[in-house]
Amino acid sequence: MVSVVARGELGSRPSRSRRGPGGLAAGALAALVAAGCGARTGLPVECEDAGVRECENACGSGVQACAGGRWEPCRVPPAERPCATACGAGVEACVDGEWGACDARRPRPPLLTVRVRDFRASHPDFEAAIGDDRGIVEAALGPDEKPVYAGPSPTTHGREAFDQWYRDVPGVNAGADLALELRASRDDPSLFVYDDTTFFPIDGMLFGNEGRDHNFHFTLEARTSFVYQGGETFRFRGDDDVFVFVNGRLAIDLGGVHGTQEQTVDLDAEREALGITVGERYPIHLFFAERHTDQSTFTVETSVADPVRCE
Repeated sequence: MVSVVARGELGSRPSRSRRGPGGLAAGALAALVAAGCGARTGLPVECEDAGVRECENACGSGVQACAGGRWEPCRVPPAERPCATACGAGVEACVDGEWGACDARRPRPPLLTVRVRDFRASHPDFEAAIGDDRGIVEAALGPDEKPVYAGPSPTTHGREAFDQWYRDVPGVNAGADLALELRASRDDPSLFVYDDTTFFPIDGMLFGNEGRDHNFHFTLEARTSFVYQGGETFRFRGDDDVFVFVNGRLAIDLGGVHGTQEQTVDLDAEREALGITVGERYPIHLFFAERHTDQSTFTVETSVADPVRCE
């Protein structure tokens, strides 16, 4: 940037401003040059200092002030609103444009009653065909709360063999009751998660590993119940087959012998198909099968909670 300095004439005569190009006084020229430098390096002016205007953010209405030619962030007073969880009422606060978590007591993760059944690799439905196989089961559970075989499919071998998957059959399978505990997600406490990318819960148990690194051939049956609050989701990711029934109706179908796949059911979006009403209690049944080497993944992520068990 150029500086222009005006000096008076030597001697006793009164000093006069020197003229620049076009007859401009030196002081005026300096001001123009300085202004030009600022225009090249400064930010554009948005507003006049001390100006005020109305604004909004997630917390409500407020004001913005102008300082240094730019609008400051919107200033909105802290706000509160009522909220609720399955365990009762609370309040959530909004500060700096963001709503915080509800301070109501939180429900604990649902308790899952789990039955695992071990099979030998020689069973006709295990270590056999590979591929996606949707539609193995009917859309509704049977009277005994078990999946109903829907008929021939690429990876199964008839009703008799399939009906052994989730029933205790001496000599064909061996069963054990195990614990499967969901925990609150670190990222979102309203979500409950069980995540195991090497899911082999009966290694060395029941029929054993049959000479393999893991016991790969088993089914799992889990059940719980919940009070539908509205807004719940249920996501499963894993391999192989999984069938999830809500209120006895098929909500997730990942049938087949395949790599890791996932599916999510939004209970609000499927409320009519599932026959569920806010405030009522409904069962959830999950049926899983690990039918082939050499992977086993089991991940559940859900906002379904147990309102009977609160923090």
